[in-house]
Amino acid sequence: MAIKVGDKIPSVTLSHKTADGIQKITTDDLFKGKTVVLFGLPGAFTPTCSAKHLPGFVQHAKDIKGKGVDAIACLSVNDAFVMDAWGKDQKVGDSVMMLADGNGDFSKAVGLTMDATGYGMGLRASRYAMVVKNGVVKNLNVEAPGAFEVSSADAILKVL
Repeated sequence: MAIKVGDKIPSVTLSHKTADGIQKITTDDLFKGKTVVLFGLPGAFTPTCSAKHLPGFVQHAKDIKGKGVDAIACLSVNDAFVMDAWGKDQKVGDSVMMLADGNGDFSKAVGLTMDATGYGMGLRASRYAMVVKNGVVKNLNVEAPGAFEVSSADAILKVL
């Protein structure tokens, strides 16, 4: 069953690459005492993710953070090296934290997965965006398969 508004984010360890190498971060640390926009997507370097989803959050990062958001995080079922390379390719800088859910632990825990085995990609994160305040989901927009309508940066700006 998928996570819903009012639910607490489960405790899971993710990773991201920093100047000091691969770092682990727990969802408890990521969300505690903060307002975070987390968006999930099927894969780094994939068409919609690279052309629309991530670029929208990079472009609107200042506006989103200006509405009281402490951090914006992009999550995909990829490893931290791929997420780092994709972030560099997309010129993310420090506007969006690139989180690796390498084994899909977070995606499975929140019930937001999609089966992309038909494309040779295995189990992936669904396309979604959520606003999380102090570890509790305040807004959740999950896309229908193949759609990109409700999880964009523009859609999130409207609910903040």
